Amino acid sequence: MAESKTVHEVTYDLLRTLGLTTVFGNPGSTEQTFLQNFPDDFTYVLGLQEASVLAMADGFAQATGQPALVNLHTAAGTGNAMGSLVAAYRANTPLIVTAGQQTREMSIVDPYLNNPDPTVMPQPWVKWAYEPARAEDVPAAFMRAYAVATQPPAGPVFLSIPLDDWNKPALGPAVVRTVSRRVHPDAERLQDFADRISRAERPLLVLGPEVDRAGAWDAGIAFAEKLRAPVHGGPLAPRCSFPEDHSLYAGPLPLTIAGVSQAVAGFDLVVVIGAQVFSYYPYVAGEYLPEGTELLQITCDPHLAAVAPVGESLVSDVGVALEQLLHLVKVPADRQAPPGLTRDLGAEVPMASAPLLPDDVYAALSSVKPDDAAVVMESTSTLADLIKWWPTRRPGSFFATGSGGIGWGVPAAVGIALGDRARGVRRTIVASIGDGSFQYSIQAIWTAAQHKLPIVFVVQRNGEYCVLKSFALLEETPNVPGLNLPGLDISSLATGFGCRTATVGGTEELTSEFKAALEADGPTVIVVPTQPHLPVLG
Repeated sequence: MAESKTVHEVTYDLLRTLGLTTVFGNPGSTEQTFLQNFPDDFTYVLGLQEASVLAMADGFAQATGQPALVNLHTAAGTGNAMGSLVAAYRANTPLIVTAGQQTREMSIVDPYLNNPDPTVMPQPWVKWAYEPARAEDVPAAFMRAYAVATQPPAGPVFLSIPLDDWNKPALGPAVVRTVSRRVHPDAERLQDFADRISRAERPLLVLGPEVDRAGAWDAGIAFAEKLRAPVHGGPLAPRCSFPEDHSLYAGPLPLTIAGVSQAVAGFDLVVVIGAQVFSYYPYVAGEYLPEGTELLQITCDPHLAAVAPVGESLVSDVGVALEQLLHLVKVPADRQAPPGLTRDLGAEVPMASAPLLPDDVYAALSSVKPDDAAVVMESTSTLADLIKWWPTRRPGSFFATGSGGIGWGVPAAVGIALGDRARGVRRTIVASIGDGSFQYSIQAIWTAAQHKLPIVFVVQRNGEYCVLKSFALLEETPNVPGLNLPGLDISSLATGFGCRTATVGGTEELTSEFKAALEADGPTVIVVPTQPHLPVLG
C-alpha cells in the first residue's frame, strides 16, 4: 500500500498543476512549515517588507495575466501588506494571499503570533477570506481560492493556514477544477444598447482599465473608429486602454463631478466601457450628467454597475461586448470624426539645467525611451506631462496604482519585470516615481538588484508632496503641515540597496544616463532635481 502524502505535498502538487510556481514572500516562523523542502521547480521571490512583497505579486500577475501566490507572516505581515492589498483589490488583480497561523492546539490560549480573527483582518479588500476548519481541507481551500480569485471580476483572496497543518496526512490528491473567466452579455440588452448607440448623433466613448485587462485593446480601437467618436480615459486610471497618440484620443476625464459634467457637455450619449461611472475626488458639486446627455455602461464588475449614479448598466466581459457591438452598431456614413488632442511630438528637445520642469524631464527622455518600454507611473502631479511626451501606444504597457495611495509603483515595477521574464518578454520598465512615493517601498529596489531586472527608476526630486499642495488649494485648507521633504539623499539610499545610481544636472546628462541605464545589467535609479509646480485638478 502506497504511503499517503502530506497536506504539504498534495498542496504543492495542486499549485504546480495550476501554474502557481512563483511565491512572493518574506518568510516568518509561522510560514516555514509551508516553505520547508521548497521544490526545485518553484521560485521564491524575496521582498524585504510585506507591502513590497504584495505589490510585486500584483505587478507580476498584471504582466502575466495569471494569478500570483503571496505568502505573508501571520497578523503582523498581513498588516504590513494591507495598503498594497487595497491597490490589488481596486485593480482586480487575481492574487492568492496566504498567511501563516499559530498551531491549532495553542490557538485557544491566544499565543504569541496568533491571529485571533484571521479572516476579518483583510476584509473588505479581498473577495474571500478563509481559514480551513481542519488540515485536510487545505488543498481544497487553495482550489476554491484559485476559482474565486480568477472569476470576474478578478481580485485577491486570503487564506490563513495554521503552521501544523502542512505535515498532517492528506485525504488524497487534490481535486482540480476549471472555471470560466469571461461573462457573456445578455443578448437582448446588448442589442438595446447597440440600437441606442446607433441612434446617437454625438456619442462620446470612455474606455477604462477593464479593456486593457481583457485583451480588448484592438477591439476598443476598432469600435471607436467605427463610431468616429472621441475617446476619453478614466481619471487616474490604473491601465491605459486606448492609444494616446490616436486622432480620436481626447485625454483623461477630470476627477470631479462638475469637471466630468463639463467634459461630456454637448454629447447626447456617453458610452462607458470597462470603467466606473465615475471615479470622483475631491468633491466639487455639480450635475452627474448635463441636461440632454444619457449614459450607457458596460462592465464585468456588478459592484461598479450597482454604484453608478446615472445611466443604464450591462454586466459583461468587455472584450466580448466590444466584439459583438462592432457588428451590431450601425453608424451614419456621413458622420465626421472629431478633432483629437493636438501635440507636437517632433518638437525639439529642450536643453535645460536642474532643477528641471517635469515637461523638460519627459521631453528629454522621450527621445531615448524605447518604443516598447512599459511605464509604471507614480508621480501623480506630472501625469499630464507624461501623456504629452510619452503617449501610451501599446496594450499592457502603462500601469498605475488603483488605490490612490502611494508606495505601489516601485515594487509593482519589480513584479512587472519579473512577470515579463517569466513569459519570455524582453523590454525595459521605466518607473516614473515621485520622491515621496519612492520612500514608501524603497526596499523593493533590493529585489530588483538581486534579480538584475531591466528597470530604470526616474525619481523626480521636487522636495515636496506636490499633488497634496494642489489639493490643499482646491479644498481651501491652508497651512497643512508635513508637505515638504527636505534632506533625502536618494542616490545614497539606492546605492546601498545595490542599484546603479545617478543624480543628473540637466537634460543632456539625463539623456546620457538614461542611455547608459538601458545598457546596464540590472536596475538604475536616476534622481532628477525638479522645480516644484502645482498640477491643475478638477
